[in-house]
Amino acid sequence: MQKSEKKKAEMKRKTFAQRLNNEKAAGLIFVLPFIIGFLAFLAYPMLMSLYYSFTRYSILKLPVFIGLENYITMFTQDDLFRKVFGVTLYYVVFSVPLRLIMALVVAMLLVRSTKLSGFYRAVFYLPSIIGSSVAVALLWKRIWASDGVINAILNRIGIHSEIAWLGRESTALWVLILLAVWQFGSSMLIFLSGLKQIPVSLYESARIDGGTGPRIFFKITLPMLTPTIFFNLINQLISGFMAFTQSYVITQGKPNNSTLFFAYYMYTSAFTNQKMGYACALAWTMVAFVGILTLILFKSQKYWVYYEAEG
Repeated sequence: MQKSEKKKAEMKRKTFAQRLNNEKAAGLIFVLPFIIGFLAFLAYPMLMSLYYSFTRYSILKLPVFIGLENYITMFTQDDLFRKVFGVTLYYVVFSVPLRLIMALVVAMLLVRSTKLSGFYRAVFYLPSIIGSSVAVALLWKRIWASDGVINAILNRIGIHSEIAWLGRESTALWVLILLAVWQFGSSMLIFLSGLKQIPVSLYESARIDGGTGPRIFFKITLPMLTPTIFFNLINQLISGFMAFTQSYVITQGKPNNSTLFFAYYMYTSAFTNQKMGYACALAWTMVAFVGILTLILFKSQKYWVYYEAEG
């Protein structure tokens, strides 16, 4: 009797183990395409680019290992690198906060549900979908031309203007910043989601206690939104440092390299100047900088980001 029970228990264990192994095998089969894609199209190219950053490589010739020469040249001899980095940093410092402010303002206007709220949200989100396209970049270039729509509007209202907005160092970069600010739709939707998560009871209690609009915003809405602001800030910072289409299509880095973004400089280094190894070094320098900046933001969140679960 005991032997038969032991056999049954053993059979159950074997059946369970076999079923578990089958589930593991099935799970592995389902994730295998992702693993292969990740290794082939992300991990391997990243490792190869890291290796190429230590080489003299022009695509048409075999890479020659030169150690840290690309990085030394970048930081000690390449004046254009410093200017490009400064231009990109200026673009990010102004475009990201302005975009987030615009997104938050519009989200607060659209947070109340009406018959047309869905339509308005779609309209405001649309620029984020098409904003990085070549067609929109060309249209933006035409709008800000000396004989474009902006100057025509200024002339209509009595302000005589034939300013070449894209031909001046003082204005060209701001034209690209305004294009970035206009593409606030994705951040707006995230802010909308965050606003809807704030308990209505908090606002009701604040109004009973005599709280006014600005006070309620700074004491309730803004603190409760800090996790959403943090999420949007990280995403928009990374997106800002990766900006390429605006510089490539609208200005080609002109005038006097005042709109030459880092990503566009990497592109010209690799495919115009045939310095693929140097371009890889530029890429990894930017990866390191963005990584350090992101780490600093994550470390600083305990001082300004409020998580309700943590009290």
